[in-house]
Amino acid sequence: MANVGLKNLKKTYENGFEAVKGIDLKIKDGEFMVLVGPSGCAKSTTLRMIAGLEDISDGEIYIGNKIVNDVVPKDRGIAMVFQNYALYPHMTVYDNMAFSLKMNKVPKGRIKEKVTEAAKILDLESVLKRKPKALSGGQRQRVAVGRAIVRNPDVFLFDEPLSNLDAKLRVHMRVEICKLHKKLKSTMIYVTHDQVEAMTMGDRICVMNKGEIMQVDTPLNLYSYPENKFVAGFIGSPSMNFVQGELINKNNSITLKVGKEELFLYKDIKDKVKNYIGKKVWLGFRPEDIKLKEGEKGDIIRGKVEVIEHMGSESFVHFNFEENQLIAKLDLEDAVSVKSGDVEEFILNMDKCHIFDFESEKNITL
Repeated sequence: MANVGLKNLKKTYENGFEAVKGIDLKIKDGEFMVLVGPSGCAKSTTLRMIAGLEDISDGEIYIGNKIVNDVVPKDRGIAMVFQNYALYPHMTVYDNMAFSLKMNKVPKGRIKEKVTEAAKILDLESVLKRKPKALSGGQRQRVAVGRAIVRNPDVFLFDEPLSNLDAKLRVHMRVEICKLHKKLKSTMIYVTHDQVEAMTMGDRICVMNKGEIMQVDTPLNLYSYPENKFVAGFIGSPSMNFVQGELINKNNSITLKVGKEELFLYKDIKDKVKNYIGKKVWLGFRPEDIKLKEGEKGDIIRGKVEVIEHMGSESFVHFNFEENQLIAKLDLEDAVSVKSGDVEEFILNMDKCHIFDFESEKNITL
């Protein structure tokens, strides 16, 4: 096990494109850190630089407090699990898992011991004599993980390992990898574009966008206290609703004017946004913070219902409010009375709302 550190890490390609823009990140010994972000945000590039598979342009990479910038991948104490499994098709499961140990001339008895132990952990004992083509997608992924386990690395690196699996198997493998982390107590760095994976797996999450780190925090803090509009919109499913408005002072009370409507701000928010009166801002709120009007307290917003998605125990109601497309997450019992085409009154819980600077998009209500 080892801690990992990135200090002013940069990656610039020959054509001048700056993929990674001087990021700093500290990953604790034994921590499960998830790098998440949209396609092209450089999360996989960052992981490959940690592994030594991608040259760095500037900065420093530490593994176990040792700078590894010029250390070859095999000597960095890391093991990587790839998206496409990267198994040798002509070898059995046993030989695939044993390959790196054989290359390092580990004694046969020790190899058998390590492979057998990893197979037991991953429930692969019954398929050790099979070749990859005779395995399911989930089994192939477990073989790839097993090949990493036998090396007993200081750091495990996962590059979108579940993206080729179907939805049900992804859920199962998420649980299995989390159980594996608890059992091995190893440092793990996991790359994904799926924010649900990130939220359910990571001890902490590093949200990236366009080669920069947007925020690093626990899943709960990212969800409840996003530092900027990007994080607020990326984390959460369905994603946060946003409407553009202007803060105005009306009768010594600060309100948010959205189109023809006005929303009243609560005292703790007022104190934080008083310097933004007369300016445009973004109001952000989660779908679960919108309820039907009956028996609820808060600001009323009216909108025409366009689409209703019934998801079992809950429903997503898509409606139009002052030319903004919003989503309300309602309990199934509440959603039964809502019909497409109707104009409904909803209650917005302003206690749970966030306000973002219009230009910098920073959260000004934290």
